[in-house]
Amino acid sequence: MKLGDICEFKTNFPEADFWLIRKGDEKMVGKPIKEFDSERIGVKIIQPDVVLPNYMFFYFQYIHSTGIFTQLATGSLKLKNIRISEIREIPLYVR
Repeated sequence: MKLGDICEFKTNFPEADFWLIRKGDEKMVGKPIKEFDSERIGVKIIQPDVVLPNYMFFYFQYIHSTGIFTQLATGSLKLKNIRISEIREIPLYVR
C-alpha cells in the first residue's frame, strides 16, 4: 500500500488534515505542519477506516526524520522542492 492509496494530496487545499512544506531548504522540505498555506501540500486522509489523520501526521514526522524527503527533493542551489507525484508513491507500512 502506498500513501496515494489512502491520502489525497494537492496545493491550496484548506480542507486538508495537515500540510507539508513543499519548497525550502532540504532539511525543511516535507516537514508536516498544522497551519494552512496555499503553497504547502495539503494532505487529506480519504480512508479514515484504515488510518486516522493524527496517526498520519506523526507518520509523516517520522518519515521526514528518516530523510526520505531529502532524497526526493529536486532543485538547484539552496531552494529545493518535492513533487506530489513522488509523495504518492511512498510505501505505507501499516500492521
